[in-house]
Amino acid sequence: MFYKIEGSIYHNCNGANSVTTKIQGFIWLYRDDRNFAGPGRIQLLEKIGEFGSISKAAKAMGMSYKGAWDSIDLMNNLAPELLVTRVAGGKGGGGSQLTEYAHRLIKAFHEFEREHQQFLEQLNQKIENFDQLYQFMHRLNMQTSARNQFAGTITSITQGIVNAEVTLKLKGGLEIVATITLDSINQLGLCVGRTAVALVKSPQIVLANADTTLKFSARNQLYGKISDIEQGSVNIAVTIDLAGGNTLKAVVTEEALTDLGVKEGDPICAIFKSSSVIIAVEA
Repeated sequence: MFYKIEGSIYHNCNGANSVTTKIQGFIWLYRDDRNFAGPGRIQLLEKIGEFGSISKAAKAMGMSYKGAWDSIDLMNNLAPELLVTRVAGGKGGGGSQLTEYAHRLIKAFHEFEREHQQFLEQLNQKIENFDQLYQFMHRLNMQTSARNQFAGTITSITQGIVNAEVTLKLKGGLEIVATITLDSINQLGLCVGRTAVALVKSPQIVLANADTTLKFSARNQLYGKISDIEQGSVNIAVTIDLAGGNTLKAVVTEEALTDLGVKEGDPICAIFKSSSVIIAVEA
């Protein structure tokens, strides 16, 4: 939960200044120490449910289509169940719809907001007109440049002399293997059964045709379908839908994508080394 202490000044009858102080609070739901859902993202889900379209929902929210997609991708990757699904075909060319889990999440979030508002009203009755404000601290969300963040459960830890291989099972039965030091295992308190998040930077991902006969030494080879290709000034961002509603983003050169001869809707294989995976846990 985030808190803001707001002060407003007014003049009383004798001309002296008095200060009234009000606490405003904002709820954010966290999963594995990541911002998962807050007022803005919940409203985005509601707009998708209303319009049946992410582009229309983004327009209603005053945000870009890419920004809306990134928010949905992040929530889908961190949620235990899929929140938004695509609907293919139809007169309008298809769209998006909320899952039952998304509807439950929206309902629960508004219930949390009502309870939280009652708490703030009680708190505000106790802090009116005082000279020194207490500092309200909130949990800091870890900032990362990694486009891909996957929540899962540790299923195995294989220790070597210096490093260890950590296997993380995601939604849909997918697995990601990370190679980290033994010191990191101890510092993070990793163990089988613990929830963790795998971070993978999009430039570290190599793409290959799904039907390739080549064999790769990289431990992580995830198969999916290309859902979006975004042309940048230098490189191309490729979004891949994986099993279980997970989404992966890779950044490749235009030449590399041309050589693959793939387009939106085509199957693809995303490949990355276990040493390219960062493991994070809640502090």
